[in-house]
Amino acid sequence: MSPDTEHWQRWIEPLLAFLAADPSDQSAWSRAHRVRTAAVAEEAGFGFRLAAGMADRGAFEPAALRDMAEIGRRCDEAARGGPGHWADALAADPGWDEVRVLARRVLVGRLGTWDRPLPRRVLPPEVYG
Repeated sequence: MSPDTEHWQRWIEPLLAFLAADPSDQSAWSRAHRVRTAAVAEEAGFGFRLAAGMADRGAFEPAALRDMAEIGRRCDEAARGGPGHWADALAADPGWDEVRVLARRVLVGRLGTWDRPLPRRVLPPEVYG
């Protein structure tokens, strides 16, 4: 397995799967895991900067990189938006709908479908709680 594939599978695909999921699934998952919005946003911003760093190796198509950069930008903005839980942010901020569309587009381009199972964990253990 190449390092690019490993990074995709460990960091980026689970983040995209979570960001692409239907809002009801995201809410249920985030309530069960007590995930904070800023933690998701920070990790997503980091993951998509990581993807941009893999661009010179041809790990992603240019369109996917543009979409992931936009997701990362939006997530970086959300991370500065203050505390709160993800489920609450979904209801309050329609910008997450746009993130969902972008995440789905990247997954479809990479895997042929956006409908992925939600991961057991998306973030490091210390951000749950």
